[in-house]
Amino acid sequence: MTNPDFVNLPVVVAGLGVSGISAARVLKGLGASVTVVDGGSGEGLRARAAELEAVGVAVRLGDGASLPEGTALIVTSPGWAPDSPLFAAAAAAGVPVWGDVELAWRLRKPLPGTGEPAPWLAVTGTNGKTTTVQMLASILTAAGKRTAAVGNVGVSVLDAVLAEEPYDVLAVELSSYQLHWAPSLRPYSAAVLNLAPDHLDWHGSMEAYAADKGRIYEGNVVACVYNLADPATEALVMEADVEEGCRAIGFGLGAPSPSNFGVVDGLLVDRAFVEDRAKNAAELGAVEDVNPPAPHNIANALAAAALARSYGVDPKAVREGLRAFRPDAHRIAEVGTVREVTYIDDSKATNTHAAAASLAAYWPIVWIAGGLAKGATFDDLVQGAAERLRAVVLIGQDRALIRAALERHAPDVPVIEAAEGQTGAVAMTEAVRTAATLARSGDTVLLAPACASMDMFTNYGERGDLFAAAVRELAGA
Repeated sequence: MTNPDFVNLPVVVAGLGVSGISAARVLKGLGASVTVVDGGSGEGLRARAAELEAVGVAVRLGDGASLPEGTALIVTSPGWAPDSPLFAAAAAAGVPVWGDVELAWRLRKPLPGTGEPAPWLAVTGTNGKTTTVQMLASILTAAGKRTAAVGNVGVSVLDAVLAEEPYDVLAVELSSYQLHWAPSLRPYSAAVLNLAPDHLDWHGSMEAYAADKGRIYEGNVVACVYNLADPATEALVMEADVEEGCRAIGFGLGAPSPSNFGVVDGLLVDRAFVEDRAKNAAELGAVEDVNPPAPHNIANALAAAALARSYGVDPKAVREGLRAFRPDAHRIAEVGTVREVTYIDDSKATNTHAAAASLAAYWPIVWIAGGLAKGATFDDLVQGAAERLRAVVLIGQDRALIRAALERHAPDVPVIEAAEGQTGAVAMTEAVRTAATLARSGDTVLLAPACASMDMFTNYGERGDLFAAAVRELAGA
């Protein structure tokens, strides 16, 4: 279906990845004159280019820097950095740059009978976004709403807003990249789960990274949800320009004060969206309803509950939704128990912040760590976890950085390094077998690498799968 705002509009789509292809197809369907640019020229890109050219989209490979003459709009894939030459050319020519989220926001359609588009309940943060958004979608589903986890997870946000059967409400995961390119986004309610240094090569500084995360609060209607344990998230709320009447709602693992969510005697409670919140609270479920009930996951559940309650979901649906939720693979997933030692796969812990949350959930621990550090330092992580460590098995290219931090802050903890040069199944099998020799009855062997995986594995998923396979092999030995 064409759109008069886009008919014959010369639009450039930056990037021939999944989001770029989706944006190009949508824009073509709206009637725009679309050109996709990408600096690469490999066989895979040529095949994708041919598919788009077959439906009338122009593609320029090997040149992602120059701006085609007459361009009126750029729609960029999230990974393209702000200092890319293409965007410098756009700025000089006065051409706006949108991301796929911005495009989706502008293409929202009114719901039948309401005249308003489906509200967005949005989530960002350095870690926990996917889990929280999936919990939120599960809660909204339990409340009888047609919904989906969209954005940086699950369904494409463009596909969601253009769906033939409209959604009642959307649970939207947003990365800092996506928020950077979404200037007009105004969620119904939003949460920033936490802030820690990440993607600084893309953003240029921690201040710029935090500012892009904080964009999620702009124009919020009902609630800006923040982490009581992370003052930086509250600071972003204080800086946001929101709709009149929008409230700051905190979540944390302690007993909540009025207007906050928290935990009392093993129960998740709401003291924000209740009558006379100075005296009353709503019970939303038990800690045991959260799967798994690790501290950081309980915090994720409280954030999801706060967003759902801001939308009017009743406490019973919160509990039902949390009980129904099942986390994705490789997120603090229990693989099995072998000779009274529990093996946990948290391969998704690809940075120090995520690994710290995982390490805080278990004791004593034989920790398997290492990979590509991406510029991270490990002193704070090791210092915080030192008392929980039985031993450490190091793998990967940047293992020496973790070893040095262990020598400084946990000198009495045994450290064994897997043989250098090994990758894939061989490396992980050796790491698991080594960890098994170090563990004692009642211990946890925890794969929480605090690093990216691409030096040894295809991705974090393969890393976690091989860990699970090595544990199964160990159990059969």
